[in-house]
Amino acid sequence: MKDVGNLQKMLKTAKEMQEKLQRELAEMRVEGTSGGGMVTVTLDGTKSLMSVRIDPEVVNKEDVEMLQDLILAAFNDAGAKVDEDVSQKMGKFGMGLKIPGLF
Repeated sequence: MKDVGNLQKMLKTAKEMQEKLQRELAEMRVEGTSGGGMVTVTLDGTKSLMSVRIDPEVVNKEDVEMLQDLILAAFNDAGAKVDEDVSQKMGKFGMGLKIPGLF
């Protein structure tokens, strides 16, 4: 019976940690840039696009492909930063939860 109590306690702790992580991801803001800062995108911790800033100097209707590439590069830069931040947060959360085979 003691094991059942421990399991319930571990599950409650895991749920609390998951809820905390979800709140932190929703509040997280990460910027990615390209073109030397000409394009900046902001993502939250779930990689949802929050904002895009484009320097007017980079807007050229004769070269739309370049602008598209800059936006894509900025998004990928921000996405990589989100992955890094989330990985660090997950490591932090995993340290307190001792589940064999998971951490």
